[in-house]
Amino acid sequence: MATEQFIREAREPAVYCISKRREFEDRLEHDRSNINLWIKYAKWEASQNEPAHARSICERALEEVVGYRNPDLWCGYAEIEMKNSFTDRARKVLDRAVTLHPRVNQLWLTFIQLEEKLGNVASARTLFERWMCWMPDHQGWLSYIKFEIRYNETEQARQIFERFVQCHPEVESWIRYAKFEMKNGEVDRARNVHGRAVEKFADGNVVGFPEFEEQCKETERARCTNKRMPKRIPKGPEEDLYKRSVLSENRYGDKKFVLGN
Repeated sequence: MATEQFIREAREPAVYCISKRREFEDRLEHDRSNINLWIKYAKWEASQNEPAHARSICERALEEVVGYRNPDLWCGYAEIEMKNSFTDRARKVLDRAVTLHPRVNQLWLTFIQLEEKLGNVASARTLFERWMCWMPDHQGWLSYIKFEIRYNETEQARQIFERFVQCHPEVESWIRYAKFEMKNGEVDRARNVHGRAVEKFADGNVVGFPEFEEQCKETERARCTNKRMPKRIPKGPEEDLYKRSVLSENRYGDKKFVLGN
């Protein structure tokens, strides 16, 4: 009697696993493009202490028509490997992912976060440099800058900002750069960034430069900039800039300028 009970109890988990696998396979038969279902299946296998089965399912999913292009699948695959303490395998998965899809931010960020969690700051920085070679969007560059700031590498962050404004030479990029310098108490550096932006952009988007000088309590600089800039910008933004100039002069006092004399 005891032997029969032992055999029955030993069989029950196996029967359950067979039944559960059949259930997953049946569902996938009718919905093979469902990435969440593939990941759920792989995670279930991992929860049953079957890492090889979980890995096999992830690889099968990658072979599906849309599988290898889906970042959630790659990230889920790496997460399963990490939870099973297969760190090197997780790295290999993510390395394959960023090699195949170098313009998908999510994959790079997941890979970098993995290295950071492991305390491998140098490896994370190397990954950022690999990523920057692809000239990513703002998110990529700003993520790199925030990374350096987290480790108090201000000069490194500044150098990345220089590369950022070259890769994305837009007003927003320069404004972010100037704000970074101001936040670090580098007023002269911030002024230099603003000045370079004024030279680069002959349009109304640089009207923040006089406001910057006002914030620094450099009222004379602000007034001079306000008076000089209308000559540098097209007609469209000129009216708005003139209004700002009048407000500035009303505040700091050149009646002739306000009256147009």
